Amino acid sequence: MPGTKPPFRADHVGSLLRPIPLREARAARAAGTLSAEALRETEDRFIREVIAQQKAIGLKAVTDGEYRRAFWHFDFLARLGGVEMYESDQGIQFKGGQTKAYGLKVTGRIHYDGHPFVRDFAFVRDNAQGAVPKITIPSPSVLHFRGGRRAVDTHTYPEMDGFFADLGDAYRAAVQDFAGAGCRYLQLDEVNIAYLCDPEQIAGLKARGEETDGLLQKYAGLINRAVDGRPSDMVVSMHLCRGNFRSMHIASGGYDPVAEVLFNGINVDAYFMEYDDERSGSFAPLRFLPKGKTVVLGIVTSKRGELESKDMLKRRIEEAAKYAPLDQLAISPQCGFASTEEGNVLTVEEQWAKLRNCVEVAQEVWGSL
Repeated sequence: MPGTKPPFRADHVGSLLRPIPLREARAARAAGTLSAEALRETEDRFIREVIAQQKAIGLKAVTDGEYRRAFWHFDFLARLGGVEMYESDQGIQFKGGQTKAYGLKVTGRIHYDGHPFVRDFAFVRDNAQGAVPKITIPSPSVLHFRGGRRAVDTHTYPEMDGFFADLGDAYRAAVQDFAGAGCRYLQLDEVNIAYLCDPEQIAGLKARGEETDGLLQKYAGLINRAVDGRPSDMVVSMHLCRGNFRSMHIASGGYDPVAEVLFNGINVDAYFMEYDDERSGSFAPLRFLPKGKTVVLGIVTSKRGELESKDMLKRRIEEAAKYAPLDQLAISPQCGFASTEEGNVLTVEEQWAKLRNCVEVAQEVWGSL
């Protein structure tokens, strides 16, 4: 239950706005004017600072803000064996703009051969100093949803069942590697199950020739394969949202079509759920939440700088508690503040005010964090 182990009554998804000097250092490295060692030293310095800031406002779980990443998903997936990142004709399309033009393709057997993110986690672990270190990685479903059959080499995988099996096994090895490094709080960023709630997204999948019937169950099985065998004291959470780039979104639709499988067919411990506006639908799907699991209500938006009133947030928590026990709920922003290095359209001060607000509301509603 929240308060004794992750997720905590006040928590956050993971990514934070990048300091300007850090962005400049990363740009210099990309241009070849800064060494990898010098960039790592700069990242280390700012990550130490952001860990201290998270602790100072009262958060009990800390991340590195995803400061070493350009994208929340590509940076992890592109380092799996058999997966390549490439320059695409266009970026991921959002409502109002698109990301930098990159994509992923599977060129060989997917496998796990170690990952730099494990070293990145170890740095957070060594600097958490009493807080719980958390690592975020994309859900394995991301590798399928973005490109589907067209992005998977047909000679390596003439049938997609082999692709899903190898992907699940690679993720399982990654989870075990994180666990071996001392990780006890792992988050899978799972946007695609939320996308399956949007008829427009379903239509897009069908248009490119994907089989959508049973896709939810396939993703659930993939995630279960990934987390199978984790240590009993390792908390795995899932984050669900409908897209987050420069304060723009992709999808809409309530959780109703996926709720039963989401809560009862996937073997994770907690769910960070986007609930900051009408695109997320009602709290009614929370009625499927079983005992022993937690929903972190993403009722604070990371897309805009205006600060939510405490009274409004408390009313939203009360509304959610009509469908799931209050003791199984917590509060957080609905998404990260910088799913890509560009970040959302708000200030650093507004970001910290929102996180501080989550902490204060949690203390007032539950009496502790």
